[in-house]
Amino acid sequence: MSVTTPQTRTARTASRSVTGFLSARPVWLAGVLATLAGAVVTEAFALLARAAGVPMDAASPGAAEAAEIPAGGFFGGVVFWSAAGIVLAVALARWARRPARTFTVTTVALTVLSLAGPAVAPHTAVSTQIVLAVSHLVAAAVIIPLLAHRLSGTGR
Repeated sequence: MSVTTPQTRTARTASRSVTGFLSARPVWLAGVLATLAGAVVTEAFALLARAAGVPMDAASPGAAEAAEIPAGGFFGGVVFWSAAGIVLAVALARWARRPARTFTVTTVALTVLSLAGPAVAPHTAVSTQIVLAVSHLVAAAVIIPLLAHRLSGTGR
């Protein structure tokens, strides 16, 4: 038996409001809005990690040393990589038989693959690698469900 409190009713109503709002928008616009939400949440997560003392220095493969990830770097990264996700969502909305399912399976698989980057980042503290990996999951947890919900109501 579940107990419904005023807080859970408010959370459900807010969730329905956001997804209802996105359902009425074109897929590309829902993607842009989901991306912005994911970027803000991910950047906030990174700022909290930074405030907790996690060093924000990371290196790309082949780099001689780590460089500081600037404030706003997580936001920009989410926006950059989500552009491909928006293109994918638009294409699936047009041509896929089950766009929401195809989008979800594809983007979850890509998110899992993206975890390899932080895992092999040279000259990067383990705590930073963990924050980088979790930030991928945070962005995906915000963006994928919002876009998948929009795709589930796609009329063709």
